Amino acid sequence: MTERLHVDIQMRFSDLDAYGHVNNVAVLRFLEDARVQVFWTGDAFHDGGHTVAPYPTAVLDSKAGEGTLTLLAHQEIEYLQPIPPMRAPVDVQMWFGPIGGASLKAYYEVHSPVSSPEDITYARAETTLVLVDAATGKPRRVTAEERAAWEPFIGEPIRFRR
Repeated sequence: MTERLHVDIQMRFSDLDAYGHVNNVAVLRFLEDARVQVFWTGDAFHDGGHTVAPYPTAVLDSKAGEGTLTLLAHQEIEYLQPIPPMRAPVDVQMWFGPIGGASLKAYYEVHSPVSSPEDITYARAETTLVLVDAATGKPRRVTAEERAAWEPFIGEPIRFRR
């Protein structure tokens, strides 16, 4: 099995809906939060007051005004079961699919916290990301550095139930 990146995402009270579980839109935010941590460098990531070391895949510069945007071209999510309220962060597991000239696929599974006695998969998703030059608004090529950072995490695609 391909090595996966594990990103802890803390649930907020506002993520819950009237049914007492995490709202579907909040799950998409969990994916976004994981994606930002996995792709973007910078010292904006803190955990309990100390800076967290960047993921080995964090090779895009996160400073304002830098040259690359990552735009979503496609996103698909499959909800497997409701996520109940919990204090421990959910474990968002990420890996990648094919890396094209200017795009790549990111795969995700949202799991119960690593401290849970049982590993429960709540959702799985796939996004197609396009790297865009911020100045021109046009897709730009994946660099050799980016490809080298992301290739060790390339694995099998998500198998949706449909």
